[in-house]
Amino acid sequence: MGVTLGLPEQIRACLFDLDGVLTRTALVHRAAWKETFDPLLAAAGQAPFTEEDYLRHVDGKRRLDGVRDFLASRGLARPEGDPDDPPDQDTVAGIGNRKNALLLRRLAAEGVHVYPDSVAYLRAARDAGLAVAVVTASANAGAVLRAAHLTDYIDARIDGVVAARDGLAGKPAPDTFLAGAQALGVEPAQAVVFEDALAGVAAGRAGHFGFVVGVDRAGQGEALQRSGADRVVTDLTELLEDS
Repeated sequence: MGVTLGLPEQIRACLFDLDGVLTRTALVHRAAWKETFDPLLAAAGQAPFTEEDYLRHVDGKRRLDGVRDFLASRGLARPEGDPDDPPDQDTVAGIGNRKNALLLRRLAAEGVHVYPDSVAYLRAARDAGLAVAVVTASANAGAVLRAAHLTDYIDARIDGVVAARDGLAGKPAPDTFLAGAQALGVEPAQAVVFEDALAGVAAGRAGHFGFVVGVDRAGQGEALQRSGADRVVTDLTELLEDS
């Protein structure tokens, strides 16, 4: 089968996760989650939040799903609360809002950095006539894309705001990726998913997309393959070398 940009020939659209694929903001997210959870864990007499905790329970998921899943992994429970709970409220919503406030503070201080390999691939995809969408659990995707100067490359965005508005289930459910394909006017079999998170790769596989690329930014290549990646790369330009 012929390939374009290292992809099967039927591919007409690219669906990119944001944090950890296009931008380096996954590192900032991880730090904000740790700053959020460590005081809760210390109060419960538990060990601090780890990188494994981030990868297994939080990475790629909607913010409140991440709060629930991580707390459950440690046998902890909090009331749901209301979406507008203040960041100091000890509810799932309040903890999620606390994490978001810490994230925004870090982004303002540190800025948004992109992965050069991903930007090179993004440009190549556009030059090849492929449609492009960003599919992310982040509710801050618009601001991140603007700060990273990537908005001109993106035809559609399915983010946490859109998911909440339209009642889309978060990853590992395929709903947001399916919405991305629909927004670009292609069938799932005509789209490729680019993901660094295990939940995101699983979502791509569950949606029966034409190709799923696992982007290994954290030394979890085998886990990405087990989750359903057709190809695992550490750098998206590896795909360009296949063309």
